[in-house]
Amino acid sequence: MPEAATGSEAFDEAERLSADALHALQLTRLRASLQHAHDHVPFYREAFDRAGVHPQDCRSLGDLARFPFTVKDDLRAQYPFGMFAVPKEKVRRIHASSGTTGRPTIVGYTERDLSHWADVVARSLRAAGARPGHTVHIAYGYGLFTGGLGAHYGAERLGCTVVPASGGMTSRQVQIIQDLRPEIIMVTPSYMLTLLDEFERQGIDPRTTSLEVGVFGAEPWTQEMRREIEERFAIDAVDIYGLSEVMGPGVAQECVETKDGLHIWEDHFYPEVVDPITGEVLPDGAHGELVFTSLTKEAMPVIRYRTRDLTRLLPGSARAPFRRMEKITGRSDDMIILRGVNLFPAQVEEIVLRTPGVAPHFQLKLTREGRMDRLTVRAEARPDAPPEVRTVAAGLIARGVKEGIGVSVAVEIVDPETLERSVGKIKRIVDARPRDRAADTS
Repeated sequence: MPEAATGSEAFDEAERLSADALHALQLTRLRASLQHAHDHVPFYREAFDRAGVHPQDCRSLGDLARFPFTVKDDLRAQYPFGMFAVPKEKVRRIHASSGTTGRPTIVGYTERDLSHWADVVARSLRAAGARPGHTVHIAYGYGLFTGGLGAHYGAERLGCTVVPASGGMTSRQVQIIQDLRPEIIMVTPSYMLTLLDEFERQGIDPRTTSLEVGVFGAEPWTQEMRREIEERFAIDAVDIYGLSEVMGPGVAQECVETKDGLHIWEDHFYPEVVDPITGEVLPDGAHGELVFTSLTKEAMPVIRYRTRDLTRLLPGSARAPFRRMEKITGRSDDMIILRGVNLFPAQVEEIVLRTPGVAPHFQLKLTREGRMDRLTVRAEARPDAPPEVRTVAAGLIARGVKEGIGVSVAVEIVDPETLERSVGKIKRIVDARPRDRAADTS
């Protein structure tokens, strides 16, 4: 296990700022970002005009609340390049969101953006316990998805050796890990569990690998999943957060020595938490929807971007003066309203993970019978689970959902490797209801 981050090599200059110095830097960069967006993105100039605000009206960090939100549909409406704030010839790379519905959101990066991105990912990896000379196995998908290349350049910036494994070819990944002996792996938590199953299928004890730290992102995951990964792999499992619309991976990172939430790199990304319904800014400590404003992006600045991720802001700990965000508890647009009860996939995941005989792979399937919505939890059995264990597991999950969430669901325990897996974001909800009704009830 890596030692706690101590000494000069563990922090960069920004991580040593006083609170006052950080706030002054944020305000300077915020005012510049607002001006840059206003002057070079017609969408923002028109949005500011409609809201009756101008970049010069931002005289304090609290004044940001006067400016309008940006939502994903705004980005889609400007597809492909309408949100860019620099000429096309200054864009060095283009990525796109990994969303599975509608148009993707296109994001662009200048050379300076790419350098900042590498810096914050390097900072994230250092906070996770990585050091120059470590080997980093990257099993995030490469390509338009920001995960692979974002992690790659950050690891190289830190001085690590990179194994660009990408996703898929699971049996080969196990061989690569055995042969190249990386200390760090960067991957989605669901695919890490797929790798875990493959190690065991090949008769290899996962606890004997060279891996010391897993840096997991691109999808929400629970403390129960962390415990399972840490115990079965004998590694430290830490969270990394990012989204393509704001930058990519490296917006926030959990520190290996505390594992108490993700420090947001506030010198580049200014966070707010708002009420998901009213949009009112909430005080630190209150649960709500996470909103980000970019402070240093050139190609595509974003102003008050609503992430739909639900969390709360907490004081900094291992990486003061930066505030922490709690692990994402769900998404406001993933909430299912089932017979008047609000339900999030993460709540069901906690129940599935503590159920004996069941693997941590599940889906929620919504159907409609007559006038009533019906939810079926489809969970994979572990390979060694006999039929009687599957029957007991189905009952435990159904009872856990009823007692813990307050709604009745059907449960189907399916064979191992039956549910579709992804090396990016796993699709937890399958909505098979008639289209005219599905939009009304979730």
